[in-house]
Amino acid sequence: MCGIAGIYNFDGAPASPVTVKAMTEAIAHRGPDGEGQFTDGPVALGHRRLSIIDLSDAAHQPMPSADGRLVITYNGEVYNFQELRIDLEAKGHAFRSRGDSEVLVTALREWGDAAVSKFNGMFAFAAWDRAQKRLVIARDRFGVKPIYYWSNGKTLLFASEIKAFLKFPGFKAKLDRKNLVEYMTFQNFISDQTLFEGVRILPAGSMLVIEQGMRDVPEPIKYWDFRFVEDSSLTDRAEVEREVDRLFQQAVSRQLISDVPVGSYLSGGMDSGSITAIAARQRPMIHTFTVGFDMSSASGIEMGFDERKAAERMSYKFNTEHYEMVLKAGDMERCLKSLVWHLEEPRVGQSYPNYYAAKLASRFGKVVLSGAGGDELFAGYPWRYYRAATARGFDDYVDRYYENWQRLVPSDSSAALLAPLGAEGASCDPREIFRRVFDHHDAELKTPQDYINHSLYFEAKTFLHGLLVVEDKLSMAQSLESRVPFLDNDLVDFAGRVPVNMKLANLGEVIKLDENTPGSKTATYFGKTNDGKLILRSAMAKYIPEEIVQALKQGFSAPDASWFRGESIDYVRRILMNPNARLWTYLDRTTAQSLISDHLEGRQNRRLLIWSLLYLEVWLETFGV
Repeated sequence: MCGIAGIYNFDGAPASPVTVKAMTEAIAHRGPDGEGQFTDGPVALGHRRLSIIDLSDAAHQPMPSADGRLVITYNGEVYNFQELRIDLEAKGHAFRSRGDSEVLVTALREWGDAAVSKFNGMFAFAAWDRAQKRLVIARDRFGVKPIYYWSNGKTLLFASEIKAFLKFPGFKAKLDRKNLVEYMTFQNFISDQTLFEGVRILPAGSMLVIEQGMRDVPEPIKYWDFRFVEDSSLTDRAEVEREVDRLFQQAVSRQLISDVPVGSYLSGGMDSGSITAIAARQRPMIHTFTVGFDMSSASGIEMGFDERKAAERMSYKFNTEHYEMVLKAGDMERCLKSLVWHLEEPRVGQSYPNYYAAKLASRFGKVVLSGAGGDELFAGYPWRYYRAATARGFDDYVDRYYENWQRLVPSDSSAALLAPLGAEGASCDPREIFRRVFDHHDAELKTPQDYINHSLYFEAKTFLHGLLVVEDKLSMAQSLESRVPFLDNDLVDFAGRVPVNMKLANLGEVIKLDENTPGSKTATYFGKTNDGKLILRSAMAKYIPEEIVQALKQGFSAPDASWFRGESIDYVRRILMNPNARLWTYLDRTTAQSLISDHLEGRQNRRLLIWSLLYLEVWLETFGV
């Protein structure tokens, strides 16, 4: 696990070793164990190392192939590298190191670009072919490891984090007004855009291929995509359950490979609990970590947000060495500037608890297992999918599901709030951005199950991707490698084929809902859709307590709705009621402050909006925009 950076000059001018070194140093937190740079004519590659597998100097990067033709800078872990090494040795290749980096560069040398489809793991890398003068930048299937790029038409920059670009003399941080509309619609970027003007994130499962003679950045090439389409041969529920169990155990075992200790997050939920249960069998007294919340001023539904008791029970059952941290209202204020610097682009939800969880885990090791991905693969949010399960065609589906994903601002306030963005903001069409997510999911839409699989595809491509960006940035801020066992090639492929009726219990009831019933149907949806992840629950029942298996879905969230009205109200008012805040250059102050007052005075829950506005104000200050 590391940080990478690089430069490519389209005009053939020599790349600056001084600049690439500065870019590499800007992300030193991603790899405090070593650094390296490589230059060859128009290309410069930089690397920061966090030593996890093969701690010796033999794994130093940037790393050349045995014949010196190919040079890579690589961030991540390829968990099947030992199997690939055997295949490569059978083809006559010899290895001088024990790690996955040399296997990766050798695989690329042997199989070319097709090698990426053989990798089971998380990665972002840049590979320079010195003979062909060809640069390939690639990202793993699921988008666990981010890589960003920017070009001014003369020079291409790429790096694990955007802050590396600040070291290039021709780059200046600017807010993209059009992209701000996308974020204020979805509280996320569901395209490949970012809040920084001109900066894009390479999509998951994609490569950039820069050939000699090109004069600008080509469009990414997709080599893999999620596919959620039912397999009609999967009819035996017990057999499917056994296969889920087998693949899950295999995934956790694969991701335990390390030359340093591996810990695990342990919330009170099924996903992290199941991972810990399997991991603890192979790593006795494994370290586990839980972040809880001071609930003394919480109220309503937020009273259930602290999961420490359930985590403690599982720690006792699995015999882990368990550590906890309790967050209070002021902890958000204390970490926000540092969080914004490390996270850079705002993403899904209030992410500061993740910052503290990584900080806790990093005190005890370099590697931690995370439960991200279980909900997206096995349908953990049924109340969302059911809203569009009875759609009548793709356009009707888009209308229904798009409405569900407008997270921050009421539709009747959106135009007024975004008015200061002018024509540039108005050129953004969020519904079209939403629609384009499905361009590569060629599934037929005939049944409610088809529409639900379409929703699973959307959420894996967008919501999960946002979670993964947060997971990477905030763990690497603490020089911590976060691994996600649910995102194993074999497990993901099988989960996409599992029939919907093995994931969700109440689809039949939802189909019966009469759309002409007077009044709001929200209560009906929630009353009939308290299920999800059925096949995973049954497969995991042998490992974790029954009440955990059957518990309602609980997100990792602080009681911010209460805190924003209570202990943090002065902080919210000081930042967001300030008429001179930088934010009001881009958003309408009167509209925003009216929405904020709705929350502070108890009329509406606007916690997501308040968090996003706080983040944006600190972002503008932090990056000097």
